[in-house]
Amino acid sequence: MSDPIVALLGPWARGLNTSSIIFRIFFAVVLGTIVGWERTNKRHSAGLRTFILVSLTTTIGMMLDQYLSEVYNADMFIISGSSLICLAILSVNTMVYSSRNQIKGLTTSVGLLTCGVIGLSLGCGLYFVTVTAFVLFMISLSVFPTLESFLKNRSNHFEIHLELTDSRYLQNFVTTIRRLGLIIDDIEMNPAYANSGLSVYSISISISNDELKKYKTHEEIIQALSTLDYVYHIEEMII
Repeated sequence: MSDPIVALLGPWARGLNTSSIIFRIFFAVVLGTIVGWERTNKRHSAGLRTFILVSLTTTIGMMLDQYLSEVYNADMFIISGSSLICLAILSVNTMVYSSRNQIKGLTTSVGLLTCGVIGLSLGCGLYFVTVTAFVLFMISLSVFPTLESFLKNRSNHFEIHLELTDSRYLQNFVTTIRRLGLIIDDIEMNPAYANSGLSVYSISISISNDELKKYKTHEEIIQALSTLDYVYHIEEMII
């Protein structure tokens, strides 16, 4: 497969040699630094050092497998495969459920795995694939969240975390919801708040009113509901 970046750099970049090894390791650190800085800047659990180590580990793992394949005719890429499995386990453990039934760290978890796979392609010497995947990866982290937030805020379905001062007010809340032209699809009590003095629910809502569909966002609807006297706290659940 012809790689335009290899053609630009020269024949030394194609195989495993001192220059290509140093270049791939340095490039892995640079890519991990860029992703890690973006995650750290947004105050996520996995930051600069984590993404550098992930990128570096998978890149070196793939180069070691290539070396074993060339020198000892090893057919199985054990080191790179093992590093990817370990990374997948690490990625799963970065996700947590908050007391409000919200998944935290999902993007960071997938981001770690993606960064690792990009490191594997760099270790293989597939520079064009690496650069292209990395650019798209950074776009998905930096640009798409704004678009995703806009689309979610305009959708006809959303979920809320609701805290009432007393369970007796649940019926009042349901009545208010229906008067606004909203439909309650599901109500689930949150057991994490037992004995807290509050009645806490996870509620799935659909917008049925045509005017609300056109002019109201989830944020505006929730802001209006938060003015009810018996509502202690309300927010949209980000799943």
